[in-house]
Amino acid sequence: MNPLNPKIVDKFGRPVRDLRISVIDKCNFRCPYCMPAEIFGADYNFLSNDQLLSDDELVRLAKLFAQLGVTKFRLTGGEPLIRPNLPALIAQLAQIPGIEDLAMTTNAYFMAEHAQALKEAGLHRLTISLDSLDNEVFQILNGRRSTVDRVLNGLAAAEKAGFKKMKINCVVKKGINDHTIVDLARHFKGTGHIVRYIEYMDVGNLNGWKLDDVVTADEILAKIDAEMPIQPVPPNYKGEVANRYRYLDGEGEIGIIASVTKPFCGDCTRARLSSAGEYYTCLFANNGTDLRAPMREGVSDEEMLQLIGGVWQRRTDRYSELRTSFTRLPAKGAEMYRLGG
Repeated sequence: MNPLNPKIVDKFGRPVRDLRISVIDKCNFRCPYCMPAEIFGADYNFLSNDQLLSDDELVRLAKLFAQLGVTKFRLTGGEPLIRPNLPALIAQLAQIPGIEDLAMTTNAYFMAEHAQALKEAGLHRLTISLDSLDNEVFQILNGRRSTVDRVLNGLAAAEKAGFKKMKINCVVKKGINDHTIVDLARHFKGTGHIVRYIEYMDVGNLNGWKLDDVVTADEILAKIDAEMPIQPVPPNYKGEVANRYRYLDGEGEIGIIASVTKPFCGDCTRARLSSAGEYYTCLFANNGTDLRAPMREGVSDEEMLQLIGGVWQRRTDRYSELRTSFTRLPAKGAEMYRLGG
């Protein structure tokens, strides 16, 4: 890696443009596709405070990734709003040169009390997880930790604080919430917000994933189009994860993230940093690279750039393209709650 021109690409010519930063591994929900309650009980050992990256460590790593070409940060968890003093961290990240987009994914449970502070700190965009508007279905999918009204109140607080055109993420699981996806689309149609339906993915090893539980992008598309006609539109930018569709009456759009049936590895520019300082080059990766230890051992910024850049330059990940309808690849090491999706 040339230190005078540190922008890097992997073995397939893909640059690193997006960094997903998990700021905490804890979550107040127990969604079965991410943090099933039977495994993540009251005695589960989450990271201790000294195992978590500090604000200074997170900001240092974020600055290094920006030097290597990253222009977008997305804060995830666990549930990011559980991290103490999150607005102060956001304010520092927002000042990093070259960062064009600073977003966060949240379950919105704590949004009402934090929305204004997040906006004032410099957060640009919000994505809110909401798997159904049917309260009973939603509670099944969050471990009975929240009601729909609590999330919608959080969304309203975010609107009041000035967040516009939010994305509403819905993980679709066959036989659980697939019968409610049209209602979700109808509720947000015309509001300026964009519902994004996500095929149930085989992330980690704890959620009991089976292909039979996947509602495909084509099935989701057919359900919505039958009620509210839609048509495809081009992506906003190269590497956008969601396939976009606009309503024919002009009242907004939806997105479908189809990493199971229609992989998009070829354009993937995303790196991931866990709250423990593990650096992953794929959501489905077997192993990450420990960045916390060398930082705490006093490694220089230049040495850290060489480490981070070298890992990306050796990257060959394309898990979703290798997965077929008949084959599940070997078990993966990282769980969704560590990487934040």
